[in-house]
Amino acid sequence: MVVSAHPLASEVGAAIMRRGGNAMDAAIAVQFALAVVYPDAGNIGGGGFLVLRQKDGRTDALDYREKAPAAASRDMYLDEAGEVVEDLSLKGHLAAGVPGTVDGMVAAHRKYGSMPWRELVQPAIALASNGFPLTAKEAAKLNRQQEDFLEYNTQRPDFILRENWEEGDTIRLPELAQALIRIRDQGRAGFYEGRTADLIVAEMVRGGGIISKEDLAAYRSMWRRPISRQVGGYKVISMPPPSSGGIALVQLLTISENYPLHEWGWNTLKTAHLMIEAERRVYADRAEHLGDPDFYEVPVAELLDSAYIMSRMEGVSLEKATDSEDVSAGVPAPAESPHTTHYTVVDTAGNAVSVTTTLNSSFGSKVFVAGAGFLLNNEMDDFSVKPGYPNSYGLIGEEANAIAPGKRMLSSMSPTILEKDGQLFMAVGSMGGSTIITTVYQIILNVTRHGFSMQGAISAGRFHHQWKPDWVLSEWGALGFGTGLGLWVMGHKIAPKPGGIGRAAGILVLPDGRLEGGADPRGDDAAAGF
Repeated sequence: MVVSAHPLASEVGAAIMRRGGNAMDAAIAVQFALAVVYPDAGNIGGGGFLVLRQKDGRTDALDYREKAPAAASRDMYLDEAGEVVEDLSLKGHLAAGVPGTVDGMVAAHRKYGSMPWRELVQPAIALASNGFPLTAKEAAKLNRQQEDFLEYNTQRPDFILRENWEEGDTIRLPELAQALIRIRDQGRAGFYEGRTADLIVAEMVRGGGIISKEDLAAYRSMWRRPISRQVGGYKVISMPPPSSGGIALVQLLTISENYPLHEWGWNTLKTAHLMIEAERRVYADRAEHLGDPDFYEVPVAELLDSAYIMSRMEGVSLEKATDSEDVSAGVPAPAESPHTTHYTVVDTAGNAVSVTTTLNSSFGSKVFVAGAGFLLNNEMDDFSVKPGYPNSYGLIGEEANAIAPGKRMLSSMSPTILEKDGQLFMAVGSMGGSTIITTVYQIILNVTRHGFSMQGAISAGRFHHQWKPDWVLSEWGALGFGTGLGLWVMGHKIAPKPGGIGRAAGILVLPDGRLEGGADPRGDDAAAGF
C-alpha cells in the first residue's frame, strides 16, 4: 500500500510494487512523481527525511535536508539596524538552501533499492512529458500563486502561468521532464553537475541568490540513527535531529502515557487541556535545545529521559491554563556514562518507509529554475534568522538553530513508524510546518488510546499549540462547544484554523495482517494498494 498527497503518485508507487519492487523502490518513484503532480511541496529542489523499518525489525533514517550555502552568514536577513528584512528569507532566490532530494533518493536506492534506477524515475518523466489533469485543489493553489510567480522569477515561467486554471485542465512540464531525464540517465550527476547545475547557478546569478556550483557538488545526504523509544506498549521509531520531530513526539507520547486519556475520552476538556500543556512545554524545549547535530551538541539522551520529560509537567494544574510567558525550556540533567508533504509505503514483505519531503512554504521560494522547470525551496527561513524572532510558522529559535555555512536548518518533519509486540503496527506522518508534530501525535493517540481506525484517526478534527504564540489553533468542530468553552474558562486562548491542520498519510497493520490506509480528506490524498 501507498498513501500520498496525490492519487497519481500513489498509483505510481503501487505499480512499482506490483512489478516486484520493494518499499524503498516505491518511495523513490513516489518522490519523483510528486515533484511533477504536486509542485507546491513534492520536489527535486527541496529536501526531506526518511525513516525505514525493514521486515526483520532493522531500522534506518535518511537525512536529505537542505543545507545553507557556503556564502550564507548568521545575519544575512537583517538590515543595518539589526532588524529582520520582511520576506527576504521567504521569497526569492536568497531564500533557497542547497537542495537535497536527488542525492537523498540516490543514496536510498544505493543502500536499499532493488529495481533499476531508470525504472523508478521514468514514471515521473512520463507524467511531466505527457501531462496530467489538475485536481480542483491544485488548480486553486496555482491560481493563488500567479502574482508571486511573476514577481519572483527572472524569466517568465509560461508553463505555469494562466489567467485561470480549472479542474481537469491538463498541464505539461517539458523542461522538468528534461531535468528528470538527466537524473534518470546520470543519477546524482544529472542534478548536481552538468546542465542542471549550470541552470541553477545561472538562476542564482540573475536573481541575487548565493548557491554555487561548489555548494551543489559538495552536498551529501546523511544516514542517521533513528530516535527509537518504547512508550507504553509501542516502540516509536522517528527522525532524529536536525528534525525536532522524533524527540518532540516521544516527549509528548511519554507524557500522555502517564494520564488516563482513554478514560477521559477523545478531545474532552481534560484530555485537550493535558495535551495543550504538554505541547506548550515540548515546544519550549524545541526552541532552546534543537538544531543541526553536526554544528550543535543536541542533548538527545537527556531530552528523552523519562524522568526529565515528566519533570516538565510538575506544577501543571488540571484546572487552569499556564501562561506561556511563565514557561521556559527545561534544563535536562547530564546523561549517565526534528509546506510539506508526507507519504507512507508498506510492501508485500512488510518493509515500511515513512517519508516527509518539502519546499517549506507552499511552492517554496516561488522561483522556478529557468530551463529546468522545477521550484527552489525557501528552507533558509527555517533557521533562526535572528535568535528569538519567529519564522513563518511562528516558531521561535535560538542559537542552536542560527545560520551557518553548510548547516542544516531545524525541522518539524516527523516521519514515524510504530511497532507493537515486535511487529510493524503503523507508519504515519504529515505536512504542516510547526503543526506536523502535534498532528502525528494526535493521530497516534487516536489509534492507540482512543481506538480509532487509521482513516478515522486521520480524518478526526485536530488542534495545535506550540508554546509561542500562546494560542490554541483549532479546526472547526475539533474541540466541540463544551470543550472549547471549558478551555476558555481555564484560560486557554483559542483561534480557528481555516483550511485545516496538517495533511497526513498513514498505514495501519490490522490484526489479520491486512493493511488499512488513511488518506487525509483535507487534500487530494489517496491510498493505493493491492
